[in-house]
Amino acid sequence: MAITLQDIKRVKGQGFLHNRGTEQFSGRVITQNGVLTAKQMKNLSEAAEKFGNGTLAFTSRLTVELPGISYENMEGFQKHIAQEDMLTGGTGAKVRPVVSCKGTTCVFGLYDTQALAKEVHVRFYEGYHDVTLPHKFKIGIGGCPNNCIKPDLNDIGIVGQRVPKVELELCKRCKVCQVEKACPMHAAVLGSDAISIDSGICNHCGRCAGTCPFQAVTHGETMYKVYIGGRWGKQVRIGSALTKLFTKDEVLDVIEKAILLFKSKGIAGERFGTTIDRIGVEEAEEMLISNHLLKEKGAVLEG
Repeated sequence: MAITLQDIKRVKGQGFLHNRGTEQFSGRVITQNGVLTAKQMKNLSEAAEKFGNGTLAFTSRLTVELPGISYENMEGFQKHIAQEDMLTGGTGAKVRPVVSCKGTTCVFGLYDTQALAKEVHVRFYEGYHDVTLPHKFKIGIGGCPNNCIKPDLNDIGIVGQRVPKVELELCKRCKVCQVEKACPMHAAVLGSDAISIDSGICNHCGRCAGTCPFQAVTHGETMYKVYIGGRWGKQVRIGSALTKLFTKDEVLDVIEKAILLFKSKGIAGERFGTTIDRIGVEEAEEMLISNHLLKEKGAVLEG
């Protein structure tokens, strides 16, 4: 059958992207947090051989694309992957699949990134799936200041933070200070009186916490740094860092408020970073910290 431009546009909304120069498509399979079970991988391998060209490609957004699927085989492909609770999607002017780093198992990870990503996926990718935005909206979940998945190049990026807790009276002024030695930023300095940590240099990586044998520097509460308006591509914008750190519950609310802000203030066709620049970073931050957008959620979504 002849594939029309209308057909190509329609199935793209379902997660099937046209393979250039052919009448075949790649089926984009969503992962909640970049993790698939062995059974799901086996299912996709079978689907690639049965419906596609036998290959699988992993995207930068941690989805899986199976190329070479014919228009007639799309429904069969979807039914096959549904056996292991998988869906196609991840396209359009809406919340896109969440990307997280491997902070859950990484030696530098400050929290369970995969668990947070799954929670964000359910609440915002699935929960806002029917909400049309001015443009695509990408969310990045980073486990520590190493920033492996580039959170500040997402529309909203989350970075784990471990603010060290300093107990000056416990510092023994050791000849070789383990805290000072462990700090990769050289923010920890043993002075004449006790250890001190320069808050202007410290990036809250948590590497120093627990290294002092006398517990002068210990782990503080896990917090989260938030970047807004990041973008990568033809026009690059480094995300603007909000001026405070957030708890997990606050972070989830900030993500929702950012989506609502984009929905209410964004202009069709512009990215969130452009919206931020147009209304101003300070005003945007004020809107994201207050609860006004959540109170007006119903009106924003209906508008």
